[in-house]
Amino acid sequence: MMGQRILVVEDADELAGVLIDYLQAAGYQTEWHKTGGAVVERVRTDPSALILLDLMLPEKDGMTICTEFRRFSEIPIIMVTARVEEIDRLLGLESVPMTISASLTARVRAILRRAQAGTLSMQSTDTALVIDEATHEASLDEQAMDLIPAEFRLLARLNASPGVLFTRGQLLDGIHNDHRIVIDRTVDTHIKNLRRKLKANRGEETIIRSIYGVGYRLDPPLPRGA
Repeated sequence: MMGQRILVVEDADELAGVLIDYLQAAGYQTEWHKTGGAVVERVRTDPSALILLDLMLPEKDGMTICTEFRRFSEIPIIMVTARVEEIDRLLGLESVPMTISASLTARVRAILRRAQAGTLSMQSTDTALVIDEATHEASLDEQAMDLIPAEFRLLARLNASPGVLFTRGQLLDGIHNDHRIVIDRTVDTHIKNLRRKLKANRGEETIIRSIYGVGYRLDPPLPRGA
């Protein structure tokens, strides 16, 4: 969605200017911070759509800022650093090298689309499974489910298209909002945990089906007695 505000946190004037020029040319609003000291509180009181965050900053470094963000927000973050491989390994975040190109705006658009899709509330009155992304709550047979964020997003993705077969790659796309690098088996682990938690309510009923060598689909459970 054009017109969204991007927070640029970068102490190098020239690089910040390039980032801002590309973003504004693509139709985004920008807000620039040269130091990291006030960024966390700024986002807490007035969130932006996405943050371009430098690793090395005066007052407070990017890694510390990112850790503090994740305590209260899942706002998308792209790290801007020359140390791409290191930051990917340490934080699992998507990163942009110091040599900026027009592909930056394409990456920003893609991440914002995923984030926008994740804010939609998805509920169904036809099944016993209720997913509400506005409150980040899930319930089965009116019993709240205790899900970690990755499990919740995975279940919400499956529930949004009941009966549709998703490959592991498609499901991986939406598991972590901080765009970390994960492997296919991460999906299998989360599915195993989801099945265990669904089983607590529905016994051996198969709600998430696996198609060998392809992926998974969700068969929505009908209300009891339906």
